[in-house]
Amino acid sequence: MSLAIVPTGVSGLDTIIHGGFPRNSLILVAGNPGTGKTNLSAQFIYRGIVDYNENGVYVSFSEDRTTFYENMKMLGFDFEKLENDGRFRYLDFLAVKEDAVPSVLKSIIEEVNNLKAKRLVIDSWTVLAQAFENPFETRIVIHSILSRITREAGCTTIVIVEIPFGSEKIGLGMEEFVADSIILLQANELNDRLYRNLVIKKMRGKKIHETKIGFTFHNELKAALPFKEALPKNFISKITVFKPIPDSPELFSTGASDLDQLFSGGYSRGSSILFEIGANVSIPQYHLLLAPTAWNFASYDRGIMIVPSSGVDYTILFKQAKMAGYSDETINRLLRVCTFRSSLPPTNPCIIEFDGRDIESDFQKYINLRDEIHKTKGQPLLHIIGIDKLITHYSVNDALKVLNSSVTMARQRGDLCIFVLKPCYYNVSDVLSSFADIHLKIIREHGAILVFGVKPRTHLNFVELDLSKGYPLPKLTPIL
Repeated sequence: MSLAIVPTGVSGLDTIIHGGFPRNSLILVAGNPGTGKTNLSAQFIYRGIVDYNENGVYVSFSEDRTTFYENMKMLGFDFEKLENDGRFRYLDFLAVKEDAVPSVLKSIIEEVNNLKAKRLVIDSWTVLAQAFENPFETRIVIHSILSRITREAGCTTIVIVEIPFGSEKIGLGMEEFVADSIILLQANELNDRLYRNLVIKKMRGKKIHETKIGFTFHNELKAALPFKEALPKNFISKITVFKPIPDSPELFSTGASDLDQLFSGGYSRGSSILFEIGANVSIPQYHLLLAPTAWNFASYDRGIMIVPSSGVDYTILFKQAKMAGYSDETINRLLRVCTFRSSLPPTNPCIIEFDGRDIESDFQKYINLRDEIHKTKGQPLLHIIGIDKLITHYSVNDALKVLNSSVTMARQRGDLCIFVLKPCYYNVSDVLSSFADIHLKIIREHGAILVFGVKPRTHLNFVELDLSKGYPLPKLTPIL
């Protein structure tokens, strides 16, 4: 027998908890002040009415109707209209005393029955519990809510519980045992930036694999799913040709509109960009943010020179280019992959081999190749350099010397340099950041991929795979 469910109305959360909350259940939503308990609960009611045709009642013991409506309108939730349509009720009971609690509960039950409500929020249990002198009385009220409203009236109920700063206890303790589900909201710091956690402490009748997920209040509450890099079946055969974003006289577009927006329009001409890759971030995951810049350059018939980082070779780069719908002829004409000599001869005209012993002679060969492409194309070049590959074949000091020279030459020529730094060489991050114009970092948390600017400083952003245009692009959602 399958468990009846009620969708939460929160993007991403329903996927994690297999469709939604158990129907006719009691859910505790707990957290410190400012973690978003009211917003989540209001969204549960609003989306239930608008998207699933389930009427709702919101009971508040701490906020009057006018304030609630004004705050919710800023989130895009017009509860006043829903109330006028007869689909929603807002009950405010401010400064309730113990002797008034029975009549309050009676009013709640009557409104739920009259409206035929299927969703109820009580905000907050913490305030209501303060009306009782005897904690035992609160247990009776909890059971009353559980049995008469959630079970008898068939109303899925969220009860908000406030957790004071510095405390880890949820309510009086007894609520945790009565509730069917417990959601804990947290506002923490990650890399000195706001990061919001949603922790599923309990969900009766369901096996939850991801009990911690990030979330944001951008537009409305949205939970971040673990990043899925696998493409749908047959997607490769349906790829469309990449549509470039026009550059400005001062800026190169990143090739991804969301990334352009994060960095005020793109990357400055003649600038150097540091891509710092966090632990457990895979090649396809950071390529999602890196590849569109190369595609944008290729769309304007500009040359691209790449010194691949560890784990990346020509076949991966070729596959990335094909993801943008480019032909073999275009790739072979514009791309140059600089590799270090091996026992096997190059298998493609794009591959340029270097000895990997003397950095000065190899760098001069690189410069000569760059000058040749400049002369042929008469346009700026894109340089993508894997820091770890240089350090492995030469030394840290030699690599930094060459990279510093690359920054200067890019500025003089109007090229764009992107340096890719992987976890094994974080000790050079500060040095590289000092001469990079932009330093962005890509990390993973609870399976989700995030990107943020170290220099200039930006907020954290969740990264999703967007295939809506027929090729892979990053979709960024700021954590607010």
